[in-house]
Amino acid sequence: MVQPLRIVAADERADAKLLDSIADWCDRFTPLVSLDAPDGLLLDITGAAHLFGGEAAMLSLVVRRIGEQGFAVQGAIAGTSLAARALARYAPRSIVPPGGEAAAMAPLPITALDCDDRILRALRHAGLKTIGMVAARIASELSERLGRSFVTRLRILLGEQEQPLTPRRPLPDLMVEQRFAEPIVTQDAIAASLLSLAQSLSGVLEREGRGVRVLEAAFFRADGQVDRIAIKMGEPLRDPAVMLRLLRQKLDALIDPLDAGFGFDVIRLEALLAEETNPATISFDTNENARRQIGFLVDRLSVRFGEHRVQRFVPQDTHIPEAAAVAVPAQDRDFTGDWRLKRAPGDPPRRPLRLLERPEEINVPASEFPEGAPKRFRWRKAQFDVTRAEGPERIAMDWWKREGLTRDYFRVETGDGQRFWLYRDGLYHQIGAPRWYMQGVFA
Repeated sequence: MVQPLRIVAADERADAKLLDSIADWCDRFTPLVSLDAPDGLLLDITGAAHLFGGEAAMLSLVVRRIGEQGFAVQGAIAGTSLAARALARYAPRSIVPPGGEAAAMAPLPITALDCDDRILRALRHAGLKTIGMVAARIASELSERLGRSFVTRLRILLGEQEQPLTPRRPLPDLMVEQRFAEPIVTQDAIAASLLSLAQSLSGVLEREGRGVRVLEAAFFRADGQVDRIAIKMGEPLRDPAVMLRLLRQKLDALIDPLDAGFGFDVIRLEALLAEETNPATISFDTNENARRQIGFLVDRLSVRFGEHRVQRFVPQDTHIPEAAAVAVPAQDRDFTGDWRLKRAPGDPPRRPLRLLERPEEINVPASEFPEGAPKRFRWRKAQFDVTRAEGPERIAMDWWKREGLTRDYFRVETGDGQRFWLYRDGLYHQIGAPRWYMQGVFA
């Protein structure tokens, strides 16, 4: 009927990505933005409308700014998400006062209920054409014929029941932001804004006795793009100078530098995780300043290279050598443990400084399967002659897991002074010819 008609294949993934980018842009109005797929967004503007001149001005601003980006947009404001959704589609630009949802929804057609075709056919068959006519019926009658979920949905539409939104991003514990009449583009202006925001956030943290562990900076560009950077600290922090230094360290480490484009009109700092800080009594004998410097160094390295690349070892309650310690991010304080000295002062080390990631099998001549340590062995294509040996130190595996054989460990020294930690896998009465493995290398 319409020629020529241009047909474009639907791309649901691209549509979802586009809707997500629009939701990012809407974060400048409120941090509580929920997706109403496939073509809608829900914004909880409680306590935020006065920042934009009231509800009417805010609705007009949001609709106009999204429309300027080339989208066809309709919006409405109501006390519940379903009511706002129905009004945006069937009575756009509506603003319902508190408690006025029932009156505003009454003249809307039953298609605004957004129910399946079976329920709509049943309502039409009963002669119900508007939501007001449906609401006038007895709730028990509707529940019996159409189900309890329909009655619940109707109560939410009429403002009689709440339905909390599911935000697409976790809400921050604390948040400060700065809006600019004219977008800023220079690095000095951005740094000055970040410092001012960090000082404001520090004041709030100071009053509440808390410190930030995870901090995120959001940069809202004038063209709609949003850039976010997040940093994590090992301990609660509220020093604005340190916050700014870590943020700048993160910005300098970005593969794609922060592009201001036409400028940033909003910059926001969010404390995604804020924890209570307990003042500690520091004596003159402790080196608290050194500990803080080490913590700050760990934070800087983690910000620059990634927290998963800066690790520390924590002890594990096991006697199996390769499982005696585990590497965790150095900033993570949830893993604690005390390293116990297993040798007397003056004794040589019982464990090597370097353990191999996996024990490597060594070649012991078939003619020599001694009860003690081997006289010579080949490892990594090199031949080693043993001149001294200590052992065995017998370590049994976890018998309840039925994994592995009993090991006999030996500390051996070669003629040129190299010291290794070897073990024999299995006992002579368990297997015929045991295998030998290299576990570690002494310093």
